[in-house]
Amino acid sequence: MTRNILETEQKALEINLDDHIYGAFAEIGAGQEVARHFFQAGAAAGTIAKSMSAYDKTVSDEIYGDETKGKGRYVCEARLYKMLDHEYELMEGRLRQERPQQNFFAFADTVAAINYQKTIKGDGWLGLRFQLHPGAKPNDLVLHVRLLDNDNRLQQQAVGILGVNLIYGCFRYHSAPETLLQSLVDNLRGRVAIDMVRLQGPDFQDIDNRLLCLWVIKNGLSEVAVFGPDGNSLHAGEFLYKKSILIARGSYRPPTLVQQDMIRNAFEQFRAEPDVDAGNTFFLTEITLDNLCTDGQLDERDFLDRADILCALGQTVVLSNCVQHKKLIAYFADYKVKRIGLVMGVRKLQNIIRETYENNPDNLLGAFGKLFPRNVRFYIYPCLPAKALAQAGAGKRSLAQAGAALVTAKNITVPQPIHFLYDHLLENQNIVDIQEFNPSVLGIYHKEVLKMIRNGEPGWEEKVPEQVAKMVRQKKLFGYVDDLHSKGGLSTH
Repeated sequence: MTRNILETEQKALEINLDDHIYGAFAEIGAGQEVARHFFQAGAAAGTIAKSMSAYDKTVSDEIYGDETKGKGRYVCEARLYKMLDHEYELMEGRLRQERPQQNFFAFADTVAAINYQKTIKGDGWLGLRFQLHPGAKPNDLVLHVRLLDNDNRLQQQAVGILGVNLIYGCFRYHSAPETLLQSLVDNLRGRVAIDMVRLQGPDFQDIDNRLLCLWVIKNGLSEVAVFGPDGNSLHAGEFLYKKSILIARGSYRPPTLVQQDMIRNAFEQFRAEPDVDAGNTFFLTEITLDNLCTDGQLDERDFLDRADILCALGQTVVLSNCVQHKKLIAYFADYKVKRIGLVMGVRKLQNIIRETYENNPDNLLGAFGKLFPRNVRFYIYPCLPAKALAQAGAGKRSLAQAGAALVTAKNITVPQPIHFLYDHLLENQNIVDIQEFNPSVLGIYHKEVLKMIRNGEPGWEEKVPEQVAKMVRQKKLFGYVDDLHSKGGLSTH
């Protein structure tokens, strides 16, 4: 939908003048910046039932309970939901009989703005519980924001603008969720990164939160978004706090046996590392935005096909616009992740090394330092050389017999000027080969499997996990064509 981007004060005044909207504000950590906009806009008595800030932790605990689930942190998702629960229940309990024709809301935020020593970068949780029909069950929009200004006052200002955008968007753009997301950064571009948005409730039962994650990346609200096997949006700072993580980037179009083998063996090797607590590890699959685009166009149906399979396989999925791995590494480093493992094929590693060398001729050490910090390790899956594949295709040699000719991290060709640097990375175990693997699946390539699925060619089922093959056939994923159709027969599906 097309829209005019209003100034923050205009949005606040428009909400204040709407007789159908009435609610409470509870803000912790960065002042009462959101409520202030509504007070200053005028006519606030028509909108604000209550405004408060339980800044002292003891006072906050008395109102909302202690924060054991948040690991002692007050800027966390659990705290935000406690605030929304408490304040919305008070609205309904105290005011419903007096105001039967109004849509109630409860706005809450818990924020840590940048401190004087700059040891806290600034982030927070904001949420709105709101009705679209008087007396109806409420909806929730919850988000996490990273504050990018390098000044405390500017960050507080950004929180105020974001809160107004959130409230205005929920009541004015609820029928167009992607527009709602876009509106969150009105008058804020470059000042905030919104890396988690969750929209739930009776008026949004048809909303797929996986699409919300995609729209977050597509519209530049953040470079990273995450959703779990249940399809709900997640935030790294909550479920990955102080864990060690392994990430596998791929197209998953569809997931194949070779990917399954690579991931399983890499994760076992990662968990067995002496500096990794095996009981405190997590695996993530990653898909990049450019991998979801064809000729510059984003195919949402294709994305949902991949998401359906990955969720069914129990995977937690990272969507990112981090073409360069160093950006992804930096993102997770901000959330106290202890160790990061990246799993990839050896050809991908070779491309990364070459591109890093070619793109940073004047700062090689700095570029490689960002890509390979102390707590990061690349786990490399081998491949067969093109000659071995050609021989196997001609029937001269089996793939299993080609094992001696494997390409690994130890024998790839790297540019001569950085050979000493690459040798250092190997010796320091920033790059390691995956020790266990199944040589019989090395000849499987996802692009060939996808082509077989779309052309109705038989045999592709043998190249993917059984559950994947079943889903592709049943749900007609990835442009699936029954091989009987291609032969002029009748389909049994």
